[in-house]
Amino acid sequence: MSSNFGKNVHLSIFGQSHGTMIGAVIDGLPVGEEIDLDALQRFMERRAPGRDEYATARREADRIEIVSGLYQGKTCGAPLCLLIANADSRSADYRQLRDIPRPAHADYTAQLRYQHYNDPRCGGHFSGRLTAPLTAAGAICLQLLERREISVGAHLQSIGTEQDAVLADDALTPQLLRSLAGQKFPTWDKEAGERMQRLIRDAAADGDSVGGVIELIALGVPAGLGSPMFDGVENRLAAALFAVPAVKGIEFGSGFAAAAMRGSEHNDPFYLDGAQIATKTNHHGGVLGGITSGMPLIVRAAVKPTPSIGRPQLTLDMESMRPTQLEIKGRHDPCIVQRALPCMEAVTGLVLLDLLLDGEYQRLY
Repeated sequence: MSSNFGKNVHLSIFGQSHGTMIGAVIDGLPVGEEIDLDALQRFMERRAPGRDEYATARREADRIEIVSGLYQGKTCGAPLCLLIANADSRSADYRQLRDIPRPAHADYTAQLRYQHYNDPRCGGHFSGRLTAPLTAAGAICLQLLERREISVGAHLQSIGTEQDAVLADDALTPQLLRSLAGQKFPTWDKEAGERMQRLIRDAAADGDSVGGVIELIALGVPAGLGSPMFDGVENRLAAALFAVPAVKGIEFGSGFAAAAMRGSEHNDPFYLDGAQIATKTNHHGGVLGGITSGMPLIVRAAVKPTPSIGRPQLTLDMESMRPTQLEIKGRHDPCIVQRALPCMEAVTGLVLLDLLLDGEYQRLY
């Protein structure tokens, strides 16, 4: 089923953007693990809509209600089910989309796949609204990883043409990653973040939108996780990250830039760092042959510009089969990248916990 994910930690996402509830069921979590519900709620606030000028005006509290899977605050072995209410939907804004698909949205392909029975309100189950339960599930996994000294964080590498600063791997620490989570607009360079925000404001003033790149970092990931061929760390992470609707590209380490490098530039020399084997550089991004090397895991995700924009757009009226001009109503983000960032962290946490429970690592964690 397309809404299910995971090999050891099984996740199922349910709901629609304008339905009564959205939520998730997580099965396979280690037992006896305390879930900090206050910390979970704080994490959710980083993704929630209606919190600042760069986000959609749709305002959802995104309060998490856990209805099973905990006993006395700890995981008890039963599937953990969490619910999130949809309280601020305006379905009337989407009536015209039954026959007039929005450019760059799934309106057209959803109708093909589900023979016009799909829910067209704000994208139904194709909507970014479904990243809320995905974020909640992954945030729970991140809490378990922190107890195992694995830290995950992310910054905005770019918004449009504006770039953040680049930090060397040896400058990355768990404390630095935690400091990013406390920023409203997480960048290494404060001035770069301010330029990015100006760019978003300019796009919004033009009735337009911008995209960007999120760089994800995981520290403390043990060497030896993953498998070659179809079950590698890159395979599993990419599959999960593409569940976020706006993601259009994933790269690890040097990624696409490696294609312009020579082998002598890209190869990472091995050396002994105390008692640990490490590499002098990290062009491989912490994964070799689908298996973690013990170096920082570096992943970047390209997020497209929000397709719902204020400008008139050319599309097709599928009832008359004639070209028509569409002016999208409703409430939309001029840039979705900063709200996608905590979701990407959460997804990374989900996959890393799933990997830790593979085979021989299960007895250690």
